[in-house]
Amino acid sequence: MRHRVGTLFLVGVGLSLSGCVSSRPVSTETLLREMTDLKGLAEFPSPSFTCRQFSSYDRASTSAEDQKTWFANGDCGKYLRQEEHDGRSEYVMMDVDGPGAIVRIWSANPKGTLRVYLDHDDKPVLEVPMADLLSGKAAGVPEPIAHVRSAGWNCYLPIPYAEHCLVTSDEGGFYYHVNYRTYAPGTDVVTFTVADLETLAEVIGDTASHLASPGGVAPTAKMGSGAASGELVELQPGHSHTRYVTSEKPGAICELRVKVVADDVERALRQMLLTIAFDGQRTVACPLGDFFGAGPGVNAYESLPLGVTDDGEMWSHWVMPFRKTAQLDILNLDDQAVSVSLDTLATDVKWTDQSMYFHAGWRVERDASTRPPSDWNYVTVNGQGVFAGAAFAIANPVKQWWGEGDEKIYVDGELFPSHFGTGTEDYYGYAWCSPTPFTHAYHNQPRCDGPNNYGHTAVNRWHVLDRIPFEREFRFDMELWHWWEGRVLEMSVATYWYARPGATSNLAVPTADDLRLAKVPEYVASRVKGALEGEEMRVVAKIGTPGPQDIANCSNERHLWWRGAKPGDKLVLAFDAAEAGTHRVYGRFVKAHDYGIIRLWLNDKPAGRPIDFYNDGILVTDEILLGEFDLSAGDNRLTAEVIGANGKAVREYMFGLDYVRLERETESR
Repeated sequence: MRHRVGTLFLVGVGLSLSGCVSSRPVSTETLLREMTDLKGLAEFPSPSFTCRQFSSYDRASTSAEDQKTWFANGDCGKYLRQEEHDGRSEYVMMDVDGPGAIVRIWSANPKGTLRVYLDHDDKPVLEVPMADLLSGKAAGVPEPIAHVRSAGWNCYLPIPYAEHCLVTSDEGGFYYHVNYRTYAPGTDVVTFTVADLETLAEVIGDTASHLASPGGVAPTAKMGSGAASGELVELQPGHSHTRYVTSEKPGAICELRVKVVADDVERALRQMLLTIAFDGQRTVACPLGDFFGAGPGVNAYESLPLGVTDDGEMWSHWVMPFRKTAQLDILNLDDQAVSVSLDTLATDVKWTDQSMYFHAGWRVERDASTRPPSDWNYVTVNGQGVFAGAAFAIANPVKQWWGEGDEKIYVDGELFPSHFGTGTEDYYGYAWCSPTPFTHAYHNQPRCDGPNNYGHTAVNRWHVLDRIPFEREFRFDMELWHWWEGRVLEMSVATYWYARPGATSNLAVPTADDLRLAKVPEYVASRVKGALEGEEMRVVAKIGTPGPQDIANCSNERHLWWRGAKPGDKLVLAFDAAEAGTHRVYGRFVKAHDYGIIRLWLNDKPAGRPIDFYNDGILVTDEILLGEFDLSAGDNRLTAEVIGANGKAVREYMFGLDYVRLERETESR
């Protein structure tokens, strides 16, 4: 059963879409203005360009035919080559002919001085500490054009060049991406100069301000008539809510605002289906909540095209052109009644032979296996268009990191991906599997339940300056590379693109079963029965720094980590025994490449010989019998003393205690 809302007619001044053929050359200024221009996404680029990526991906990955190497994970410190400049060695990150432009640089651990050489000049046009350029500290490149989010370092300063671009650093050992455009031969491109940062300071400042408050970039004046803003319509299970937008001339939806009220809003947002058809062609089919980039649930954030307010209103500023009609439907596939408001803003536009329809699709994998690693297809599109972004969600039943996988993007039949990344979180602009939520105009982590990476996580990235045009085919694969071995989990992704009429994709309209929301139980760490957890013991005396650290295979999935000590230093811990008497005392510990040789005492009596805790990699030991000891009811002392380190060890002399377990002498294990 359908609930219909009256037609919304377009009125007001026209919205002129960018992308028309222009005699203006490509320059730093024109690219800066593209950084906040969502309407420009709706026109196929003119002058035309491709967008590709250099990165530090593991060069062992050469062909999908060799599955042993295709998922190689040594993605740090790989470069095109090393070469000499003015007597110093430099690591070459990018070397490409123009005309073109750098449109994004990312790193997890920027090092050294970044140098950008343009048009075969022996002198770099930019020579700046990489960490400064990628954090908004370099002169003329303010936050948030450059920024750090959840340990990911990003710079979106456009750097155009007419003939050639070479990017290097004088220090190796880092992860990196450099995304760049290459324009059609003969395109007039004005090469970047450092003087641009001063002469364009006002434009740079305006761009930074828009990116800092991206929700205000869209039109604000409502045009036309229809249901009042915020009017709630009740939808019983199986019922739908429809909005029509029609015009005698071409138009564009430039804003959607949706609010849902339900007993279980998180479930409702996943189990309500949003579809949009333009001129009779359905191009959007997505769970309502996931369409807005932060699902599942209501997770507040603000980006350039999408956002969610603190009170749960979801909004879109994607510009969605059509020739005559647009139809929006929200279908309730949940078994609960819900109330929904749907408000639209629209205006008239010019439709040209470069104009494209907006598309958004979604897919879910219920039982994705973590072993062996695999390429999971986000979307494949046939036709001419531009890829504009992805919003990924995962229901992770463990704390271990799920995102070692690299993005692999193929354009127009490429046999090897022209985007080959270094990790899932790296594609989304953060790093080191950070669970810290963050927001930015171009990329966000609106949700990460925790602890660590347990539970639901939602991340997104929007390609605006770094959009990816394709003439006939686009394919986006993301490696599923999880540290959890041999298990299954659930993941889903919404993808966003523009395409000329007639384009198709491999994404089907989600069914009610597809929209069933995965429930991840509240996290409870497993504990060994009878374990006296090291991280819960009272510190009586110390030199150095003892504290808890997460280790997945430990009891309670944590251990007491002692660091900053040297030979002769001691750590004294207190633990309770339930009753006095003779006990067998067992301990379980952590070994690693920087752990020391440790002597242990129980109540000032030696607990066996010193133990070497070196191992090449993290290892949680089996239980070790420390001996039999007379213990007091209540407070007892465990002392650890650093003796030295294995000759193979990094000499940090660390110590890790998982737990102590007591057995009365008369008990059997």
